[in-house]
Amino acid sequence: MLCPFCAHLHDKVIDSRESKEGESIRRRRECLQCTRRFTTYERIDEIPYMVIKKDGRREKFERQKVLSGLLKACEKRPIPMTRLANLVDEIEGLLNDAADREISTSKIGELLMQRLQVLDKIAYVRFASVYRDFQDEDAFFNEMKNLMRQKRG
Repeated sequence: MLCPFCAHLHDKVIDSRESKEGESIRRRRECLQCTRRFTTYERIDEIPYMVIKKDGRREKFERQKVLSGLLKACEKRPIPMTRLANLVDEIEGLLNDAADREISTSKIGELLMQRLQVLDKIAYVRFASVYRDFQDEDAFFNEMKNLMRQKRG
């Protein structure tokens, strides 16, 4: 493994732990040259899930993109990072359970919005405003009205 600090090729494994679900192994490593420690994760290399974009293009599913979108929506909100990572894990788990290896970005967005609406209303509205591409304040206001109706009902 290449050391991220000094680029040396040789290290030793200090500790290995399996994830709770058994889907990955976390390894603590120590570089044999600079003696700094770093963490790596090992996962099974599977056939990738493809995401169908709005324009019909297909891209490999990237959990980091999903997490990045959630981080933007949840900025300055009292939501722990572990909860966001768990949200992405949930979505990834649904993909793993699905028979089809392709999913649309709209389906991913809807799944995320369902979970954000329960988790944090402000984060939900932020995410929805980008995801649904609100073009004016009326679209934003209508979403707020729908959210308030659901709260009352």
